[in-house]
Amino acid sequence: MGFADQRFNVNLSILFTELPLLERPAAAAAAGFTAVELWWPWIDSPTPEQSELDALKSAIEDAGVQLTGLNFYAGRLPGPDRGALSIPGEESDRFGANIDVAADFAQSLGCTALNALYGNRVEGVDPADQDRLALENLVLAARAADRIGAILLIEALNKPESPLYPLVSAPAAVEVVDKVNEATGLGNAKFLMDLYHLSMNGEDLPQVIDAYAAKTGHVQIADNPGRGAPGTGSLPLEDLLDRLAKAGYDGWVGLEYKPGDAPSAQSFTWLPAGARAAR
Repeated sequence: MGFADQRFNVNLSILFTELPLLERPAAAAAAGFTAVELWWPWIDSPTPEQSELDALKSAIEDAGVQLTGLNFYAGRLPGPDRGALSIPGEESDRFGANIDVAADFAQSLGCTALNALYGNRVEGVDPADQDRLALENLVLAARAADRIGAILLIEALNKPESPLYPLVSAPAAVEVVDKVNEATGLGNAKFLMDLYHLSMNGEDLPQVIDAYAAKTGHVQIADNPGRGAPGTGSLPLEDLLDRLAKAGYDGWVGLEYKPGDAPSAQSFTWLPAGARAAR
């Protein structure tokens, strides 16, 4: 077992960001990867012009890489926002307008995982009201994902970096997963297990893996401290991924780490070139 036995994709919203968006898929391919994922690329627009969607689709197809994961509109990310779906008013409306746009774009590229970030708590708004709104929007998102044969991912972030985000533990995120599945009856809501975020929360990662591997639809990694490439911190990522595999997880592992000061292409020395292409 080990890194060479995993299926990795590259998150083009945190890696290769020294390049324009449309050049990143080809850069990932040149580094030896055959699969990529993205946060919603148009932070100011949940409904970009069709020409912009088409240009990104062509860039991904021309590079010969597979889009395996896509976020719904989540506000300013990177930035102060952590999603839109639980925020009353304009942001929730923008999320709603984005649902079918994101789902249709994902479908056009054969992408079968859509991530819906929950959104920060808003001062002066009852958290229970935000949670009710969130469930309504997540149900709509789950149905849109089901329409294209995709899963809906719900992610736990970390409290130190996202103090206003309410889902800052694996149990909190999985509780929302269960509520969405109960509400829809579809069973396509899954946990996004980001080992970096969970480690920042001080969670027992082997215990989390054993408890929630069966409900996990996607895994993301970065080392801690620093959110750098594997080997730059102290997380036993190779062992943790082996444990996930033994627990039955056979899905994608997203590389969602900061490349440091060097170009992104130089941040993959921890992974042999022959292990980068999806198998």
